[in-house]
Formats: sequence, C-alpha cells, structure tokens
Amino acid sequence: MMAGKSMDPWSQRITEEEMARLKEEFGIEEYSVEMLEGLDPPALFRRGLIAGHRGFRTVLKRIRSGRAFYVMSGLMPSGRMHFGHKLVIDQIRFYSRFTNMIHIGVADVEAYATRGVSFSEAFKLATEEYLLNYVALGLPWEKFRIYFQSRHGTVQRLAFVLGRRTNLSTATSIYGFGGSTNLTHVLSPLVQASDILHPQLVHGPIPGVVPVGLDQDPHMRFTRDLAQAFRLFSVQEEGERIAIYQKGEGNHIDQLLHSLEGRYTVLEVNRPYRAIYLEKASTGDLDELDIHIAAVERELGWLSFISPASIYHLFTRGLTGGKMSSSLPESAIFLSDREEEAKGKVMKAYTGGRATAEEQRKLGGEPERCPVYDLFRLHLIEDDHHLTEIEKECRGGKRLCGPCKKEAAELLTSFLKELREKREAAGESEEFKEALRDLKELGEHPPTEEWAPQV
Repeated sequence: MMAGKSMDPWSQRITEEEMARLKEEFGIEEYSVEMLEGLDPPALFRRGLIAGHRGFRTVLKRIRSGRAFYVMSGLMPSGRMHFGHKLVIDQIRFYSRFTNMIHIGVADVEAYATRGVSFSEAFKLATEEYLLNYVALGLPWEKFRIYFQSRHGTVQRLAFVLGRRTNLSTATSIYGFGGSTNLTHVLSPLVQASDILHPQLVHGPIPGVVPVGLDQDPHMRFTRDLAQAFRLFSVQEEGERIAIYQKGEGNHIDQLLHSLEGRYTVLEVNRPYRAIYLEKASTGDLDELDIHIAAVERELGWLSFISPASIYHLFTRGLTGGKMSSSLPESAIFLSDREEEAKGKVMKAYTGGRATAEEQRKLGGEPERCPVYDLFRLHLIEDDHHLTEIEKECRGGKRLCGPCKKEAAELLTSFLKELREKREAAGESEEFKEALRDLKELGEHPPTEEWAPQV
C-alpha cells in the first residue's frame, strides 16, 4: 500500500492535466488503442477516453485466446443515469462479445453510507432507471446478473472475511479517512472489494476486469492488494528461472509440485525454504501459471483470488464545461430526458467556438474544449472519417457553432427516441418482470445457482 498517498473516490474530480502525475504517483499503466488491434473496439476505446489500466493485459490475453474471464461493474443508485454512465455500458457491451460472466452490483450499501440514499429509493432507481437502460442500450439479459449489496449474503460475508487481511492504518493511507469519518463509510471499501472479488467464488480463481472512472483507482489498489494477501504462493521471475515461494504456515510444496510436473520443467525444489524453481522457457505465460497455482490453492482449502484488472476512463465533460453530473441537471444529458428537453440543453451548451462568427471563421474553433464535439466523439458518431471531417471543419473555421449544435441535437434526439422505445419495450418484457420479482424476493437476478456459467 502507498502510505501517505490518498485519493478520495467519493469526491475526487480528475482533469486531464492531472493524469501524468497520477500515473507516476500511483503506478497506473499506460493504455494504447493498439492493445485492442483486431478486436474492433468501439469509439470510446479509440478516441482518447481511456486513461490507463492495471493488469488489463492479463484479461486481454484471455480475450484473444478465448479463455474465461469475468466483468464486474457497479452502479451507484443516487441519481438519474446520464451519458457519462452510458460509457461504462458501452464498455461492458464490448466485453460481452467475449464473455457471458458479467456481474453488476447495485452499491446500495455504499450509497447509504456515503450519500444517505435510503435502500427503498436505491431499489427504485436501480430497477426503473439503470436496469431498464442497461437492457435498452443492448446488454443481453442472458449475459449478466444483477444484485444488491444489502441483500447479498455472500458479498456481506466475504467483506467480513476480507477485513482480516487489512487494517485501519492501511485504509486511512489509501482513502484519507479522518477521525470524523463514520464507521459505515470506513467499512464500505470492504464491501466494494467483496463485490469485485466474489465472482471468483462463483467461477473459480480467474481474471476479471472492472471498467471504472480514474477516481475509483483507490478501490482497485485496495482490492488488488487484498487479493494478493489471500494467496498461499507467490510467483517471481528470477533471471532465467521462475521461483515459486510458499507464504504462511505449513508446507504444501509437494502438493503444488505434483500439479506442476508434466506441465513445466522443474529445475530445483528447496523444501526447507518452501520453494520451487521452474525453467523460464517452459512456463510460457506467467499469468496462466499463476492462475493454475491459484486453482491448486483452492484445492488445498485456501480462499485464493487472482488480482482483478481495471481499465480507467476519464470523466465526461458536461454541457456547461465542467464535469457531467447528476446533481447539475443542466450539465448532463440524461438517458431519460425527453427529446425536446435534450435538444434545448444542447442548443444552450458551452462550446469550443470563438466569441463571434467572424472570429470563428478567422481563427477556427477548439474542438478539444467543446462538449458538443464530445457528444459526436463519444456517443453520436461511430464513423471515424465523419468525425475527422467535423474536427477539420471546426479548426478551419468552416463549421460554426450554431449549425454544429443543430446537427448534434438531431442525432441526439433520434438516439433518445429510439432508446426510449427500447426502454419501454424492456419494461413490458417478461424478462424484466421476472428480474423485478427475483430482485424483490432474493436481491439478485438470476439466482446465482441457476445462472453460473461454466468456466
């Protein structure tokens, strides 16, 4: 853990200018669109929204090899769903091409702890606002399960168990807790870590990915460190060999050795030091070796986890120039906005244009500062050539803000009309009615024992 370094995931607002500092300070890995070459990634992966990642290459290798991984996403039921939230669903839809292990946790415990949202209000928002929009945006019913933190016994019990491997000093160094922080707030990171790790109780110890805003990195660091704290063996690269060391009490080297023989070239076994050394050339992918070892640990009775990956996106710029936020209705396009209401917001939006049409023609606009251009870039235009033409026309002074806003408004109203129709259809579907019954009675849909896909 990084003592003395804290970032508040409940209030932090990160700008692009702060990105380099955060990457250096917290060790966030660089992302490039080339990582997804050949996978036909959607616009948000291609157009500068992804800020970095932790451990995503492990998941990426699984995508390319057709092997199992899971997706974990959470929703905070404290306000209406806007286009910033939509970007997370766009990411999940991309991953749904490669996995049917998608878990969506409703963070009603966290909403109560940090924002005072009642559990009944959270249920209404999560089902009527979020769930319907998830389905309307194209997330297939059969590929995901949704559950409430407050009703999920496994998540609650795991959070309690995870707490044995951390302490208040560690949590304070990450989250910046103070003497006035209420204890419900202090406990909520354990529940969130349990959200992220509990799919490995369903599917076994396999890689997972969590698509979140960069402000959520404290949760991911906390969770990844907890995952490592529950491992029996550690794997290290030492020159031309791979060293596997046992941690904790007892000696389980022989059980692990039995599972490795025939798969890898064993160079040396040091039982007093509880170490196994493998020929590096025989191990191939170290991530897959670690996943194999974690599975052996489970057979030995250990609660072992693979550290989950995270991929971070930047905040969506609001129509007023700052961050898009549910608490500032004029800054956001909500997915449930009526078409005329959304059109009015776009026509009043801040832009990257000049003060006058004459200046615009002479100096050109600044699309990198423009939330209307962001609507094109991230939501409304999939064709890269069309987007490039808009940018060129803006910078060259050929495109003025008025006509540009009108084009955005037309595309937006068409999108919202179609989304509303899909949302209404989803609300009338038998799948939604069944989901509502399960969520009311069980706190999850579908029930885990009926759904769990085979690895």
